[in-house]
Amino acid sequence: MDLRKWEILSSQMVINNQWCKVRQDEIQLPNGKIVDDYFVNIRLDVALILPVTSNQEVVFVRQYRHGAGEILLELPAGTFDFRIEDPQDAALRELREETGYIAKTAIPLGVLYDNPVKDSNKIYLFLAQDVKKVVKQELDITEDIEVILLPTSKVIEKIAVGEINVAGTVSAIFIGLNYLQQSIS
Repeated sequence: MDLRKWEILSSQMVINNQWCKVRQDEIQLPNGKIVDDYFVNIRLDVALILPVTSNQEVVFVRQYRHGAGEILLELPAGTFDFRIEDPQDAALRELREETGYIAKTAIPLGVLYDNPVKDSNKIYLFLAQDVKKVVKQELDITEDIEVILLPTSKVIEKIAVGEINVAGTVSAIFIGLNYLQQSIS
């Protein structure tokens, strides 16, 4: 099979707000058919960090997520702009701001597409070891975050029972815990 990219015939921003950008593309598919209303969410990339203490506890954040209408247990994460900030710096910043924990370095675990069907962004995953609580949280106006520590040995079962169910967080946990296991053996 000869897979080919779609050809963009025209493109226009239909929503161009600081918090929401949506582009409408007119595209020609490889089979020649034209779709005139393919919408793409233009989103900033995300830096997400798996912070592990020296006691082998993972630092989570529990917060309300309005899009889902739920209070969710996640890893610290946030958006960043490549023109201003490096992904690793963004991950360490989000860890400090959301939890008050700091790490000297973060190990890159990988880069994932968030929702490649309709969204333009990627998620940059990092692991930080021996994190320590040293400062107060620095929360944005929309953030009300509870910090939760869970032993690494309990994290997978929290996923299995649905208590941890955010895709980027689940991915980082599996990749990061695998990395830690490999580095031990």
